[in-house]
Amino acid sequence: MTNFLLETSWLIPLYCLVGAIATLPWSVGIIRETGPRPAAYLNILMTFVSFIHGSVAFWTIWGKSSQEFGFHWLRVADLDLFLGIEISPVSLGAMELVTVISLLAQLYALGYMEKDWSIARFYGLMGFFEASLLGIALSDSLFLSYALLEGLTLSSYLLVGFWYAQPLVVKAARDAFLTKRVGDIIMLMGLVALSSYGEGLSFSDLRNWALTSPLPPVAATLLGLSLIAGPTGKCAQFPLNLWLDEAMEGPNPAGIMRNSIVVSAGAYVLIKLQPVFTLSPVSADVLILIGSITAIGTSLMAVAQIDIKRTLSHSTSAYLGLVFIAVGMGQVDIALLLLLTHAIAKALIFMSAGAIIMTTTNQNITEMGGLWSRMPATTTAFLVGAAGLVAILPLGIFGTVSKWLDGTWSVPWWLLIILCFVNALSALNLTRVFRLVFLGQPHMKTRRTPEVGWPMALPMVILTVITLLVPVIPLSWSLWLSSSAPIVIETRHSGSLIFVIAGGLIGFGLGCTLELNFSSARSIRFSLRFLQDLLAYDFYIAEVYNFTVVWAVSTLARVTDWLDRYIVDGLVNLVSLATILSGTALKYNISGQSQFYVFTILVGVVMLLSFIFNSQWSMILSYWTSLIG
Repeated sequence: MTNFLLETSWLIPLYCLVGAIATLPWSVGIIRETGPRPAAYLNILMTFVSFIHGSVAFWTIWGKSSQEFGFHWLRVADLDLFLGIEISPVSLGAMELVTVISLLAQLYALGYMEKDWSIARFYGLMGFFEASLLGIALSDSLFLSYALLEGLTLSSYLLVGFWYAQPLVVKAARDAFLTKRVGDIIMLMGLVALSSYGEGLSFSDLRNWALTSPLPPVAATLLGLSLIAGPTGKCAQFPLNLWLDEAMEGPNPAGIMRNSIVVSAGAYVLIKLQPVFTLSPVSADVLILIGSITAIGTSLMAVAQIDIKRTLSHSTSAYLGLVFIAVGMGQVDIALLLLLTHAIAKALIFMSAGAIIMTTTNQNITEMGGLWSRMPATTTAFLVGAAGLVAILPLGIFGTVSKWLDGTWSVPWWLLIILCFVNALSALNLTRVFRLVFLGQPHMKTRRTPEVGWPMALPMVILTVITLLVPVIPLSWSLWLSSSAPIVIETRHSGSLIFVIAGGLIGFGLGCTLELNFSSARSIRFSLRFLQDLLAYDFYIAEVYNFTVVWAVSTLARVTDWLDRYIVDGLVNLVSLATILSGTALKYNISGQSQFYVFTILVGVVMLLSFIFNSQWSMILSYWTSLIG
C-alpha cells in the first residue's frame, strides 16, 4: 500500500486542484442555501488528504534513491517538451512543507475570513495556489516549472486583489503582477535558449549537461542571467523587490503563504538551476551581488516601516537574499535549509501579525501597545517565530548559520559581514516591533483586544511547537545531486559564528534601549528626517522607476501612438480618400454613349504608353550616351 501511495504521489497536486474546482458552485452563487462555509471545508479536507498522502510517500522514500518519470507533451522537429516528475526525499519534503503550512493557513483563515462574504472564492483561489506550489515541488521539468510559476503568478494576482473594491488593493495586485512578469519574460527567453543548447529541459540532467556543455562564455553568461531573472521577481529581490510589501494589501492568510512558501518556490527553482550558473562565473557573481544588495537594503527598509505586515515582508526579501548568496556560492544544501527554517518561522510570525490585525483592526505598530497580557498565545507565537529568525537562540536560523559558517574562519569576510549585518538588523527590527506592539501601555485601539478564537489560535500553537522542534528534527535532507549525502546541522559555538551571535545580541540590545517614537511624527532634524524618509520609502526606488522606466515606456507609447495615428492611419486614410475621389469622378463617365467610352479608353492607353515611352526613352538616351562617350 505504501509503495502504491509513493508511485501515485504525483497525484497530490491534483487533490488541491479538485478542491478549488469544487468551490465553484458556492463561488459563483449557484448554491446559496448552505452559505459559503462548505467550500472552505472541502478545500481543507483536500489539503488534509494531500498531507496524509505526502507524509506516507515521504517516509516510504526516505533513504532511497529518487525516481523520475513523465511523458512527452510535444515533439516537433528537434523540440521535445518533456513534462517530468521527480519523486525524491527533497521533492516530497518540500511538498510536505507546502501542505503543512497551507493546511494551517487554511484553518487560520476560518477565523480570519469568518465575516467575509466571498470566503468561497478565497478558498478556491487558495486551492489553485497550493496546487501550483505542489506541482513546482515535484516538477523535474523546467518547462513544467515555468508553467506552474505562471499559474502561481496568476493566483497570487487574484489573491492580492481579492478585495477588489479598494483602489489601493487593485493597484497593489497590478504592480505585483507586472513586476513579476518582467522577470518571467526574461526567464522565458532563457528557457527557449536552454532548449536549443541542451538536450532537454530536465533538472535531473542539468548537471551532466553542464559538465559537458560546449557553450561559449558569452552565451553561457546570457543564459545564466536570463534564468536568474524569473526567481529574482518571484523572490522579491532587487531590483524587482517592491511588489512584496505592496502585496500585503491582500488577506493575511494568503500573506502567510506568500511570505513563507510562495517566495520559496522561486528560490526552489533557482536551486535546481544551479548547475547552469556554474557555466559562467559572471552568473554566480550576479547572484551573490543581487542577494547581497537585497539582504542589506531590505533589512534597512524593514527597520523604518510602521506597518506591521510591511516590515515583516521586507525581512522576507532579506532572508531570500541570503538564499541567493548561497546558490551563487554553490552551497545548495545551505540554501535549502534557509528556505525550510525561514518558511516555518516567518509563517508563525505572520500568523501572530494577523491575529493582532484581527483584534485591533489596525496595522500601525505605533498605535499599539500592552498586548502581551491580553493575547498570550499571539505573544508566544511572535516570540518563538522571532527567535527562529534570529541567530541567537539555538533554533532554526541559528542551526543553518552554524552549518554555513561551520564554526571556522574559512569563510569569505564579506559573507561574515553580511550575515552579521542581517542578523543584527533583524534582531533590532523584531525587538522594535515587539516593544511597540506587546509592551508598554495600551493605546486607544488596544485597550479591548481579547485573544483570537480557536480557529486562529490552534494553527499558531501547532506552528509554535513545530518551530521549537525544528532544531531536533533529524534534517537528513537528501539532495537530488547526491543520493547519500545527508544534511546534518552541527552547532559549533566557536570561530566566526560568535560574530554572528554578537551581531544579533547588539541588534537586540539596540532594540531594547532605543528610544521609540510612539507617534507617527517625523523628526524636526533634517538629517534624521531625510534618513527616515529614505528608508521608509524604500530608497525612493519607486520614484526612480517613475522617472526612468515608466517615463521611457510612456514616452515610447506616446510616440508609437502618434506614428500609428498620423503615419500608418494617415497613409491608409489617404488611400481610402483617393479611392473615394476616383470612384466619385469615374461615376460621371457612366453616360451610356459608346463614343465616350472609346474616348476614355484611348486616353488611358495614351497615358500608359506615354509613361512607358518616357521610362524607355530615358534608358535609350543613357544607352546612346554611353556608346557615344
